[in-house]
Amino acid sequence: MRGPVGIEAMNVFGGMAYLDVRELCDHRGLDMPRFENLLMQEKTVALPYEDPVTFAVNAAKPVVDALSAEDRARIEIVITCTESGIDFGKSLSTYLHRYLDLPSNCRLFEIKQACYSGTAGLQMAVNFVLSHTSPGAKALVVTTDISRFALADAAAVQEWAYSEPSSGAGATAMLVSDTPHILALDAGAYGNHAFEVMDTCRPGPDTEAGDADLSLMAYLDCCAGAFEDYARRVEGADFRETFSQLCFHTPFGGMVKGAHRHLMRKLYKTPPAEIAQDFETRLGPSLAYGKRVGNTAGGSVYVALAGTIDTVELSQPQRIGLFSYGSGCCSEFFSGVVSPEGKTRLQAMGISKALDERYRLSIAEYEKLLTGKEVVRFGTRNAELDRQVIPGAWPTAGKGDRLVLDSVVDYHRNYSWI
Repeated sequence: MRGPVGIEAMNVFGGMAYLDVRELCDHRGLDMPRFENLLMQEKTVALPYEDPVTFAVNAAKPVVDALSAEDRARIEIVITCTESGIDFGKSLSTYLHRYLDLPSNCRLFEIKQACYSGTAGLQMAVNFVLSHTSPGAKALVVTTDISRFALADAAAVQEWAYSEPSSGAGATAMLVSDTPHILALDAGAYGNHAFEVMDTCRPGPDTEAGDADLSLMAYLDCCAGAFEDYARRVEGADFRETFSQLCFHTPFGGMVKGAHRHLMRKLYKTPPAEIAQDFETRLGPSLAYGKRVGNTAGGSVYVALAGTIDTVELSQPQRIGLFSYGSGCCSEFFSGVVSPEGKTRLQAMGISKALDERYRLSIAEYEKLLTGKEVVRFGTRNAELDRQVIPGAWPTAGKGDRLVLDSVVDYHRNYSWI
């Protein structure tokens, strides 16, 4: 007999700096009606001394720090989920293990499966807990991705110009256990849909390529296919009636809106006005944080989950349907129940407040960062980081512990707390 399982604790880290995306679109001369369809307000911009490790650790630290010594000792698996890896062999999870001071009897590894990686990690952790091979054990699942958009990209490939405003950075940390205070998963209630497609890819460490239209169609196909498989497994499942709220993988809000419209038309032939109202009610809350950090790849559906829990009224438990998609491609529709207790616990993390405290970059400062001269690229052997590259962005006293990248010595990255 299955026991409860899911997310015990959760946090989102949205970096130290952001850019107003409307200013960026004006600066780039992009078509404003197309910009409005992005449903974006801000995007997190990774500073040179921020990398996938610092994002991951800064997301996970409040979760781990809140644990008792006994509970901390029960973290037996650390899974990092990213397409922004810093080494072809060495896992980011080893850095998390070190800087979070976790037990030595941890299983450490990293998952790469485009934007599906976070859900792959979550489901692996869930099944570890359900297996009862180590009763009471916990797993720490951390998604971390950053986009360092280069100036030449938008100019060279016009169809990808609109990915610059939506490409963001962020990390989510999820503690998975048999005490799921944040999200109690419906164990066994899931649906998958996958096929090979070259919609987007990273053929080199600092290169992104793909077909935007093909990516949209693959996303729509997967959303419908994954829910169809979910409905096949879960008796009585109804997309319109079963879920009080929905959280989708969010490259940008407009894609989520299109997928929701596609399903409502396909399943029910719903009139446009009713579709629009349903989107605002059941998916609008999920954009609360995504529209402030941009596309966080493997973590975006969990950024959506956090936004939903923090913003909707939760006077009683509600079932949430989640759709995860990763290019290439693999997708999953699954579900779980959130409660008023989970809302209280998540709000204690102060996610919205931390986003408010980020430094606002000017266009000139953003352009300076895009030159890449200060950025530690994949495969960098030696480097020293300039903390004053954007003087105003360096954290002031009173904002809590943050991990930053200090240097790279013979490929080994060294970090410090500030």
